[in-house]
Amino acid sequence: MHRRSLLAALPLLSAGLAALASVTLALAPTAARAQGDYPSRTITIVVPFAAGGPTDTVTRLVAEGMGRDLGQTVVVENVGGAGGTLGAARVAQARPDGYTLLLHHIGMGTTPSLYRRLSYDPVGGFEPIGLVTEVPMTIIANKDIAANTLQDLVALVKRDTTGINYANAGIGAASHLCGLLLQKAIDAPMTTVPYRGTGPAMTDLIAGTVDVLCDQTTNTTSHIRAGAVKVFAVTTPQRLPSLPDVPTTAEAGLPGMEVTIWHGLYAPKGTPAPVIARLSKALQAALANESLARRFQDLGTEPVAAERATPAAHKAFWEADIAKWRPVIEAAGQYAD
Repeated sequence: MHRRSLLAALPLLSAGLAALASVTLALAPTAARAQGDYPSRTITIVVPFAAGGPTDTVTRLVAEGMGRDLGQTVVVENVGGAGGTLGAARVAQARPDGYTLLLHHIGMGTTPSLYRRLSYDPVGGFEPIGLVTEVPMTIIANKDIAANTLQDLVALVKRDTTGINYANAGIGAASHLCGLLLQKAIDAPMTTVPYRGTGPAMTDLIAGTVDVLCDQTTNTTSHIRAGAVKVFAVTTPQRLPSLPDVPTTAEAGLPGMEVTIWHGLYAPKGTPAPVIARLSKALQAALANESLARRFQDLGTEPVAAERATPAAHKAFWEADIAKWRPVIEAAGQYAD
């Protein structure tokens, strides 16, 4: 009897399997089309800092160019706070569909060491899309400091290790990181004066309240050209076209003291590979635009080459930077949490 029941049920079972197969086949092209149609709506790039800063400026230029290539609006949303970790967390926890992205700077290389407790994985929570730019740094001081060259400054610091003040825009900021490297390179400490942002730090430097600052050319070039501060060196292997008379750190007597504030574009972990590839293509198209290159030059930087605006190149560079900064931060013992 059981055998007869089973035989009677076989046609129904076969029909059910056939129907399931039909549904699966019908859904497969739909899923493929969903990825193939990307993007079909507005994309948001999160900047983990306030509007008006260098990362925000870079992002808005990139967003405009990517929007043209993608055929969709790309908007910028500023989610500042906690050294950039609030905005990064927002993207790490977003749906991995390519519609919420992150444009962040060197903080992506230092956060794994600088923060010991986070609500997200600062490495495993993201898919790299491509590098964007590397912004040089400049070592500057107030006009009244008793030093005219970088070697003069080093000698001054070593003579009076508590009397020279070093300003920065807060723990984890570009100026903070450059200061750590500078003090390591000269093997002498300076009295650190943290501020809440580059603006007030620069204001006090120009006023003579603090002595030294190392910050991005996007923040310092206009003040250098105006003669409002003294400049000792740029932290790049070659001199900058925007500041041709300023020596490199190697020329000024500190070989190996090189640092740039790089920017990269990220998607949440799990974003489909075809979507990542499409975004990387759009990023490369944006960076190849001559108008963007001119705007970047005004900021004292330039777009990376196309081969660096790829997921693979970005990942390799990011991993190397994490390894570079870990011993520096651990040796300083300065953490953000």
